[in-house]
Amino acid sequence: MHARKRRPSKQANATPTPAPRMEAFAFGDPEPIDRAALMDYAEIWQNGRWYEPPISLRGLATMTRMAPHHSSALYVKRNLLVSSFIPTRTLSVDDFAAFATDYLTFGNAYLEKLPALSGRLLALRRSPALHTRVGIEPGVFWFVPTNGIEHAFAPDRVVHLQDADVHQEIYGVPEYLSALHAAQLNRSATLFRRKYYDNGSHAGFILYMTDPAQNQADVDVMREALKQSKGPGNFRNLFMYSPSGKKDGIQLIPISEVAARDDFAAIKNTSRDDMLAAHRVPPQLLGVIPVNAGGFGDVEKTTRVFMQNEIAPLQARMLGLNARIGAEAFRFRPMESSKD
Repeated sequence: MHARKRRPSKQANATPTPAPRMEAFAFGDPEPIDRAALMDYAEIWQNGRWYEPPISLRGLATMTRMAPHHSSALYVKRNLLVSSFIPTRTLSVDDFAAFATDYLTFGNAYLEKLPALSGRLLALRRSPALHTRVGIEPGVFWFVPTNGIEHAFAPDRVVHLQDADVHQEIYGVPEYLSALHAAQLNRSATLFRRKYYDNGSHAGFILYMTDPAQNQADVDVMREALKQSKGPGNFRNLFMYSPSGKKDGIQLIPISEVAARDDFAAIKNTSRDDMLAAHRVPPQLLGVIPVNAGGFGDVEKTTRVFMQNEIAPLQARMLGLNARIGAEAFRFRPMESSKD
């Protein structure tokens, strides 16, 4: 008898399944490197006609709309200056308000002298700091619109008020530059929370069912009950009766509570405090609601101290322009003496 050949088993010929390998990948958009210090290595650039500002003026203008406490701090200083300003023959309230807004926002403000036919000063008109540039030639300034043809002012026609800068003496820079990161963080936190709610992930959860006592009919009934809970009259309670079910047979896992712990309130409060510290504006002047029972104290005393420490120096700088203008263009009401 011939020996029956033994067939090879399927297990012997089966290809071994490769073990799963670890996989690592990156996600998200690349973050740009902080370029705040790049201009420290270069002097003020010039194109042969005017000097370019050391920082983006359009970027500073855009930042005024980034965070509410940043813009509010600028406007409360502007309003206090306007409330104490006395209109003169050469400078109106509107031009002064625009002039003060430019100086607080950009660290630069410009007034154009409008002469009369006799040659004497007729009026002062504000030249927008966003489009005004310091010329290469002494006493010459340029108006450079975004869309249009640039033109040079007549020599010695523009008066320039600039804040001090330790890196150069051509342009001024605002005092709040150190708070721009806080303003951007405040805006990013708000946009993240807006996207979080707009996407609807705040209502998401996982219904995890492992109870073997439930059949497909019970699952279908629960699915239909969950569908009926959407739309008008939602957020209703659901009742389920399972006489043979286990304790953890049905679990509700709220995924949003785990994924959305972004410390939104802490980020908003911390960035707000940084902005107020850079602007040196008391919180009660900006309408900030106190979280403690004692509040922020007497707002009138705080306002007087703020006027003496912050508004009075701004007035002194503007009063110094009268000598350069050759007329009393700036006048302010005297401040109230501090009271105990």
